[in-house]
Order: sequence, then structure tokens, then C-alpha cells
Amino acid sequence: MMLYHGSNQTIDEIDLRKSRPNKDFGRAFYLSPIKSQAMDMAKFRVMLDGGKPVITAYTFDEECLNSSSLRVLRFDNYSEEWAKFVLANRDAQTCNDSHDYDIVYGPIANDSVGRQITNLKEGYITFDVFLERLKYMKGITFQYAFCSANAISKLVKL
Repeated sequence: MMLYHGSNQTIDEIDLRKSRPNKDFGRAFYLSPIKSQAMDMAKFRVMLDGGKPVITAYTFDEECLNSSSLRVLRFDNYSEEWAKFVLANRDAQTCNDSHDYDIVYGPIANDSVGRQITNLKEGYITFDVFLERLKYMKGITFQYAFCSANAISKLVKL
């Protein structure tokens, strides 16, 4: 399968230390199977940090997702478990990973996650409302988070 990473810079080598903590699925290298989605992320990065939008393409053998050599967590839809996982990663008090998965696959949360976490923690909304508000406004789209060197070794840059 083809996977795409959108950025404001060329990615010569994937370095997880450069990945930001407190993302949907934790510190990871995020990829999309949809090139236009990766371009949207690249444009967003440019808006925040400057530079030019850059798409880096990779191939990935999907059979690796069934391999015993990788710890894979898969969310095929929005769910309470998905929302709790996103909450744990987004609200982590340290930069350490909140899980030990190599790859996490699942829906993208909408851009107002931080505000929704605050609303939940302060009691303004219930968990059910939190889950609803995390759903991506443009419809469900999925992402792959490659969270370990083992997982990244399975990517082939084009």
C-alpha cells in the first residue's frame, strides 16, 4: 500500500525524536493512505511554521499488520475505546509514550481536541459528548501512526 506524510520540509530520514508528543496516537510518524489528506496536513504545517508543503511517499506491506513481530492497535471506527486512547495520548503529562504499540491505525480526531479535553475535565460535557465532538468534521478519515523504530523499518521511501 502507498502511504503519504505531509510536512513543511523534506523527510530524508524518519527520526521519532523530532515527532511532537501529545498527538492522537502519541509520539509517532503519522501517515495517510490518502495523498490529498497528507497535502492538507502539509499546508497546515506551512501555515504554522512556514516553509513549503512537501509530500513524502512510502510503500508499506499491509501483511506486516498481521505479523507477530509488530504490536498493532486498530480502531476501525469512532468508539469509546478510541476516544479514551486519544484522550490518554493528548492529555499525557509527560513526553513519554502512553502505550507500547508499534503501529496504531484509526480515525483522525478533529482539530479542537484540546478544547474538548478541557471541557471534559472541567465537567462542562459528558464523555459521550466528548466522543461526538472528537469526530472529524470532514467525515471519517484514517491515519497510521508508526510509533517505533521497528515499525518505521517496514516503510520504504519512494
